[in-house]
Amino acid sequence: MSGELFKLLIPNSELLNSKVWRLIPLLEAGGNVQMAIDRWLLEQHQSGHPPTLRFYTWSPPAISLGYHQRQYPEYWQHLTWQGQKLDLVRRPSGGRAVLHQGDLTYAVVTSGLMGSRLQVYEKICEFLIQGWRSLGVELRYGTAGRGYIHNPNCFSTATSADLVLPDGAKFIGSAQLRRGGVILQHGSIRLQPDTELFAQVFGAESFTTIQLPQSLSVEKIIAALIAAASNCFDMQIEVKPLSPLEWEEIFEQL
Repeated sequence: MSGELFKLLIPNSELLNSKVWRLIPLLEAGGNVQMAIDRWLLEQHQSGHPPTLRFYTWSPPAISLGYHQRQYPEYWQHLTWQGQKLDLVRRPSGGRAVLHQGDLTYAVVTSGLMGSRLQVYEKICEFLIQGWRSLGVELRYGTAGRGYIHNPNCFSTATSADLVLPDGAKFIGSAQLRRGGVILQHGSIRLQPDTELFAQVFGAESFTTIQLPQSLSVEKIIAALIAAASNCFDMQIEVKPLSPLEWEEIFEQL
């Protein structure tokens, strides 16, 4: 475990008196597996388990489709990158297609958040804004209207549920799934997307270059976001990887 993450842990005696969220360490896996984990975590929270925060990456790279998205180019099923075939995966959440290459995905599973869908988005996204501000990156909400639904590319427009950089470039695109009072919100953070692959998927005019400080490692980014989440959600973190038994339950969903 990294020193930065270790500093965020607290003694077990303090956990007993605090609101505790589970943190699943950074995990790299295929898109179908990652989506199965997110669905399973939502079901676990519905049955009484603690809220969860996790970060993950997609290997091989993938295009994820929104749950209700039926229109997409046929050639997406045959794309390759660096000798790997891109997965085409359907998310349990809504929204449009996202290319998962050179990105970091976050997932929050929680409950008890009151308000409209947009208000809940903003309550959850606040930890992203605070975390990136601590790293020297200012973010704000997008302003696109409802016309975005006719574009298959999630990152071509930024709605009020998305976060953009000062130059207007969309940096984080998020989507939600609600089951009663339980919410799964996950989103893609663009770190080092491949320009040529992005253009191959969505067209060159859809790509906006993202310039981040070179000193930002994935570990440093995750540590900052965890610290911000602890503040925004007024909770403590318990690092708990998935157990062999939990993996069995997750793979049963595939």
